[in-house]
Amino acid sequence: MDSVEERTPELRTLQQKVEYMVEKTFPGQKVSGRVFADLVKERGGSLSHSYFSNILAGKVTQPSEDILKALGLGFGVDWRFFKEESEVVDDVVAGLQFLAKRRTGEISGVAGRGLDEDGLPPELLQFALSLLEDARGRQDASDGGAPGEPEG
Repeated sequence: MDSVEERTPELRTLQQKVEYMVEKTFPGQKVSGRVFADLVKERGGSLSHSYFSNILAGKVTQPSEDILKALGLGFGVDWRFFKEESEVVDDVVAGLQFLAKRRTGEISGVAGRGLDEDGLPPELLQFALSLLEDARGRQDASDGGAPGEPEG
């Protein structure tokens, strides 16, 4: 079976993390350093467009915590995602995968009981995504293989 399930990408460097977030936050769009800097400013932070461009070019590898917080504001994620050896990378990636499937209609709703302000843990999100992929695989097999086509 050819599953197109999204695997967690390798996100070790700041550049990899920022490129991933640009791709996931602004799908199909070209986001300039100026546009992103303006977005950060609108959200109460400060980041120069040239500094953002240098991050994307891999020229900046260890920015200050203030810069990481500005990136978090701009992308709407926990700023610790951008830290080296970040413990929240898996959380953010799982959350984005979940939201993408919600946006495309693959997931129509989730009810959680006993959740705290942090929401669903990443393990539960990964489990939900794996169930969705399994169900899609079974449906594709029973339909004679038209992967990715929504039900009529």
